[in-house]
Amino acid sequence: MGKLQDKVAVVTGGNSGIGRAIAKRFVAEGAHVYIVGRREVDLAETVAEIGSSVTAIRADITKMEELDAVYARIVADGRKLDVVVANAGRAESGKLGEVDADLFDKIFNLNVRAAFFTVQKGLPLMTAQGSVIMVSSSLNNRSDSGMSVYNASKAAVRSLVKTFANELLSRGIRVNTLSPGPVDTPIVDTNSPTPEAAAAFREYAANEVPMKRMGRPDEVASGALFLASDESSFCTGMELRVDGGHAEL
Repeated sequence: MGKLQDKVAVVTGGNSGIGRAIAKRFVAEGAHVYIVGRREVDLAETVAEIGSSVTAIRADITKMEELDAVYARIVADGRKLDVVVANAGRAESGKLGEVDADLFDKIFNLNVRAAFFTVQKGLPLMTAQGSVIMVSSSLNNRSDSGMSVYNASKAAVRSLVKTFANELLSRGIRVNTLSPGPVDTPIVDTNSPTPEAAAAFREYAANEVPMKRMGRPDEVASGALFLASDESSFCTGMELRVDGGHAEL
């Protein structure tokens, strides 16, 4: 029997990268997973890769009506929620003098505002002893040049988790932070203008990590499984860093 046998989970940004790896691992452990993303092609590829016990919902969760529709679909399917993974996010850089209001709003709207309401709107569906996982980053307490807005958004996520965990104690719902370090996902190629630039970024990122390599999505998924399952039954308000020592060493 899997560690999430007969559980129901929702994973935002579940159509690629870390989110896809989390969804895949949860299904392997017995859960039915709703994956949420904006790109139909990626959603279809994820469903095909996982194969069963997965439902794809196309939605832009920065739009409240589309986020409401995600949870309405779960209700229509006659299900409650045991696990909410607020994973969707975006990472863009810009130094203090370069960031405009549009970039600031795009990052905070998805990384903070949408994450907040992903949890809030999921609460009516959550069972007692449920688990909320909010994905932050090892950058949430670093000062890397050009990353002020992103780092601040992920620090905000960490702050939200601590308050949510306190507020939800009476319901028996655990709330924890999952903070990956540099992870090798397709977004590295998407955000790089050339294959050479992608290779250079991977080399740079690996050298920034004390373990001298980037993480794998499945390694982050293992951390998510721990936080989602009864293995972490005495954990709430904590931060689990899966970062090769990036934040600490």
